[in-house]
Amino acid sequence: MIPRLRLWQKLAVVFCALLLLCSLALLGMQMRMAIRHEQEVVQRLSLGLAGHIAQRSELMDTAGMREPAVRALFGQLMAVNPSVEVYLLDDQGRVLGHDAPRGHLHRDRVDVAPLKALLAGAALPILGDDPRSTHARKVFSVAPLVVQGRAAGYVYVVLVGEQRQMLADDLAASSQWRTMLWSAAVVATLGVLAGLVAFYWVTRPLRELTRRIQSFDIDAPIALPSLPPLRAGERNELLILEHAHAQMARRLADQWQQLRQQDLQRRELVANISHDLRTPLASLHGYLETLAMKDALLSPEERRRYLGIALAQSSKVGGLARALFELARLEHGQVQLQWEVFALPELLQDVLQKFELTAQAKGQRLDAGFPPGLPLVRADVGLVERVLTNLIDNALRHAPSGGHVQVQLDADADSVRVQVSDDGPGVDPAVRGTLFHAPASLGRRGGNGGLGLLIVQRIVQLHGRTIRLQGSAPGATFVFQLPRAGA
Repeated sequence: MIPRLRLWQKLAVVFCALLLLCSLALLGMQMRMAIRHEQEVVQRLSLGLAGHIAQRSELMDTAGMREPAVRALFGQLMAVNPSVEVYLLDDQGRVLGHDAPRGHLHRDRVDVAPLKALLAGAALPILGDDPRSTHARKVFSVAPLVVQGRAAGYVYVVLVGEQRQMLADDLAASSQWRTMLWSAAVVATLGVLAGLVAFYWVTRPLRELTRRIQSFDIDAPIALPSLPPLRAGERNELLILEHAHAQMARRLADQWQQLRQQDLQRRELVANISHDLRTPLASLHGYLETLAMKDALLSPEERRRYLGIALAQSSKVGGLARALFELARLEHGQVQLQWEVFALPELLQDVLQKFELTAQAKGQRLDAGFPPGLPLVRADVGLVERVLTNLIDNALRHAPSGGHVQVQLDADADSVRVQVSDDGPGVDPAVRGTLFHAPASLGRRGGNGGLGLLIVQRIVQLHGRTIRLQGSAPGATFVFQLPRAGA
């Protein structure tokens, strides 16, 4: 993936392009000025050449052009100075005499306007027509040719002749090739340098992101840099990738901490379950061993008492094993809810009847309250009964003799709220945050090793709701919701 250029990087590229164009334009301007300067120097140095030829030679007479004399003179001049070409023109600019090889003359007339401008002293350089080319214009020298006091034409000298032009073109071509090669080398070098700089600046955020990804340690996550918020329709793939990595890093760190916390809680749970199993098993083993070793020495009353204690400890171990099995099934998703619509007050009355004798034995008051017309709920009847059973049993265990346990039902917007309260010693504030996660730290442990609240929490979560402990003095109040029928 190639990241998109940011605004300042685009501006830098545009600036470099404009700078290159300006440099090329300036170079072209300098070349044109150098050519004009050379043309002016050549024309100024040879400005009187045509006049010298016109004064020293008899090129025309009253009968017309003296062709042998013209050709001889022009041949001598061009042999002495191959860079010039001499022409004899009439007053209209027609070519009357020359020494050009056959087929090299491409014009038979020269525009006289530049000639008159040069004779009038106009600013140099002035370019005139080249008779040996159909379109070229070159610097020249010109002088009027006078025969017996009458203007008969012009001596026209092209100062950059065909041979010189050919030689100059060859040299220029060679020079241009060298210049092009050097220019290409310079441009390539600058391009490589500019590319390296651009590549460095463009890929620097990507390298930084790569470094952060490589150095990411889930056990000790590094502080992520603050990133600008993503706008709607953001097209910067690198910024999107940085946000995705930051979210992934935070999510992994949170999940890893949760896994570590769950692993710690599981270890504590195993340790406490082992302790809770060891105590009744040791007691059961001790009484059974006593019965086996002293059976003949024990009275019938002692034998019955020892057997009763052993049975009670065995029942305690069995209850703990059933709670562990049930919690494992709930945590591993092996429980499928059997959804039913039913009246929660009727189920509550059935559960309360199971605890009437227990409450009467301790002199405790157990009652329920709910408004008339309470909506029906949609839930698993068996699991909801287990939740109510665990919470009421937990409340009765921690309520004092003569205490009060109350169950209150109320209707919410889309739920029916269940509240179980007691007037016992309450829950230590230090363990409230881990009440439904760490049974090892509970101060409200029952006969199932503190697993009752964990089972309650898993069942309530299966119904899409939560259970919480409300602050109350004295005692403790547990509150959860069940979904209303048709909600």
